[in-house]
Amino acid sequence: MSNSELLKSLPSQRILIIDGAMGTMIQRYKLNEEDFSGERFANFTHPLKGNNDLLSITRPDIISAIHEQYLDAGADIIETNTFSSTSISMADYHLEELVYELNFQSARIARQAADKFTDMNPDKPRFVAGALGPTNRTASLSPDVNDPGYRAVTFDDLVEAYATQVRGLAEGGVDLFLVETVFDTLNCKAALYAIGDYLETEGKEMPVMISGTITDASGRTLSGQTVEAFYISVAHAAPLSIGINCALGAKEMKPYLYALDRIADCYISVYPNAGLPNEFGQYDESPEAMAAQLEEFMAEGWVNFVGGCCGTTPDHIRAIAQMASQYEPRRYSDILS
Repeated sequence: MSNSELLKSLPSQRILIIDGAMGTMIQRYKLNEEDFSGERFANFTHPLKGNNDLLSITRPDIISAIHEQYLDAGADIIETNTFSSTSISMADYHLEELVYELNFQSARIARQAADKFTDMNPDKPRFVAGALGPTNRTASLSPDVNDPGYRAVTFDDLVEAYATQVRGLAEGGVDLFLVETVFDTLNCKAALYAIGDYLETEGKEMPVMISGTITDASGRTLSGQTVEAFYISVAHAAPLSIGINCALGAKEMKPYLYALDRIADCYISVYPNAGLPNEFGQYDESPEAMAAQLEEFMAEGWVNFVGGCCGTTPDHIRAIAQMASQYEPRRYSDILS
């Protein structure tokens, strides 16, 4: 059975664990400009420090080590180090031409790590999710309050950017696509269009997970949708799962996860931050506290995938995995029909 086929059935058998934060782990290495640029970009004319995705090329050892730490902690699914690997986001670093390579190499690194752990325990197969972030522009809102009709990016721009990313991820060996941290549904639709076009052209089938972000206590995405409206807007893509990640801690996500459980005709995912950031922008929630909060979602039967976003570490994922092993996944009569 292929990994794509396994992913259709496994989440109905047990709760699958998504990895935790890549950026949080990279920060632990206290890297400098030379780490990011490496020999290849030693004479690059623009600063590269902070471009975490570039480390898949200049410090693949670090990215591989982080993947393996999450896999060792119990993650079933690891995300590629490609949250910003589109030409739109890479324009900040003047590295637009590197996008395909970034995605391909990131996918290969994750693939090798996942296969290593699958070989060690074939009864617990590991999967690679090609991560597609929201980019740093929004197609639904103007960045200029004095010109509400202005857009910094078009739908076609986004489709073109995502198309290169999708091809690199697929050819690098991912098992599924994860369109995540969606704050603007129009951006998400562009990603879904690019994925669908690639799969149709190549004659392939691959699962797609979609995860939005509720930005604050308003219960809406940045572009103004409720979680129910967001789901309805993307349901046409027949995703493997719909879910919520980032922006909030588990406690704050509860009402939105409940809303999704009532209407979603697919699996549900949730991977919160390690609580809300403190006054220094740091995340203080302990692995035990976070796992205890996620336990409520598991006990209610609301989730099929759980993991962590900003501030989470392998310790958080280990605690979540141990908790998840005690509960059954979400059941829905139409999931496999």
